[in-house]
Amino acid sequence: MRGVVHCRPALPKTGLKARNHVYDFKALRAQSESSSVAATEQTSTGAAAGVAGRYASALFDLATQQKRVSETSTALAAFQRIIDGSPELKNLMVSPVYKSQDQLSVIASLAGKAKIAGIALNFLQLMAKNRRLAALPATISSFHSLVAQSRGEQTAVVTSAEALSAKQLAELKAALKQTMGSDVALETRVDPSILGGLIVKVGSRMMDNSLKTKLQNLKVAMKGNA
Repeated sequence: MRGVVHCRPALPKTGLKARNHVYDFKALRAQSESSSVAATEQTSTGAAAGVAGRYASALFDLATQQKRVSETSTALAAFQRIIDGSPELKNLMVSPVYKSQDQLSVIASLAGKAKIAGIALNFLQLMAKNRRLAALPATISSFHSLVAQSRGEQTAVVTSAEALSAKQLAELKAALKQTMGSDVALETRVDPSILGGLIVKVGSRMMDNSLKTKLQNLKVAMKGNA
């Protein structure tokens, strides 16, 4: 029987130019004022729940002690963008096929290309060594939530089909601040499968004006009228 050869995933491409999209932040704000979703039941509360929460809490404590919170937050946000842009990396993070050393090698290479160092780099390497990469996105999200809480902000997880420009992010942040009544820290995600529009989640409230959802709703409506 021939041995199975496992190839490492190709390194993700970065710096892709986003298409020009016009986002209706006023419509999104109006939707946020009239819709919400039930919060997911959790065995413990806050960002400290589960494996992701434990790693995030430990990282936040260390970053706070060393006065590297902002630096670490920026680095993790950059690595999350790499994850969002690479299906191959996502597969490597969750697949049991890859050995810990293979995962560590790829993570170290990507972090080096992104010039991630210090606490953030050590954290990423620890997650790889402990085979916890499947929980990495949730851990990064929990860390950002802890940072926002420490600053008296709320965290909004924003999913778009393509990376938002600085201007779009500023407009969205202003719209959410007006709606929520306080400063909002944005945590961005890129998911091409939503096709267009935005999905914004703040706590248990979700605002979904993605093209994917609109098409699904249209399909349901057409079936109902058939």
